[in-house]
Amino acid sequence: MHSKKGFTLIELVMVIVILGILSAIAIPKFVDLTGEAKIAATKSGLGAIRSVAAIEYAKSATSGTAAFPPAITTDLFADERIPFNKFNDSTSVGAVTAVPSGTATSANGWWYISASGKAGAYSDGTEDTSAW
Repeated sequence: MHSKKGFTLIELVMVIVILGILSAIAIPKFVDLTGEAKIAATKSGLGAIRSVAAIEYAKSATSGTAAFPPAITTDLFADERIPFNKFNDSTSVGAVTAVPSGTATSANGWWYISASGKAGAYSDGTEDTSAW
């Protein structure tokens, strides 16, 4: 008597069902993690921009004329690169006179008010960045 080797239809269906259940659980978790990573990376870039503004203010204060830099430019950074805003993949810093809304979008990645040294991140329209 010859024994046939292979899987039965029931075994194959069960494997497919188990894989479907695992993917239904894993995919939403993965999507959530990418969103959190985007927020963390953007907050990190914003921290670098705020640090540069504070350092330049401190430098000018020690020379007797305390003022924030008139603009955030690449030459203020050690690696001469402005960080990416992961919401819109832009590195440019736009000058504004008032704080934009937390979900404001722009071609610029960041906004900066030179009079006060405030800086923030533009959003993709879905995330409120005002509390950062």
